[in-house]
Amino acid sequence: QVQLVESGGGLVQAGGSLRLSCAASGVTFSSYAMGWFRQGPGKERDFVAAISLTGSTNYADSVKGRFTISRDNAKNTVYLQMNSLKPEDTAVYYCAARRFIIIRTTQVDYWGQGTQVTVSA
Repeated sequence: QVQLVESGGGLVQAGGSLRLSCAASGVTFSSYAMGWFRQGPGKERDFVAAISLTGSTNYADSVKGRFTISRDNAKNTVYLQMNSLKPEDTAVYYCAARRFIIIRTTQVDYWGQGTQVTVSA
């Protein structure tokens, strides 16, 4: 049974930092591209960042220079380091996995349950 479990969300002031983690089980982690999406209230689920099997990364323009995605295949975990947070970053953040192919859209194989990030002004 595949599980993606996010952690690390919370409440932070504008300008602060958070690090999200997503632990995967039930998959051969090194065979999966990983990504992060977010969904604000009343909004669609939007792409945030992705990392390929080889460590190549891509980011939404809104987070470039502030967020960093990384992976640790030994721990079956993907991270999202979020710095210089803004109130508009407030959303539920979802981890996603897609076998082999880098993630660019919501076309993925698996989703986590989400973790809330709230940035106060």
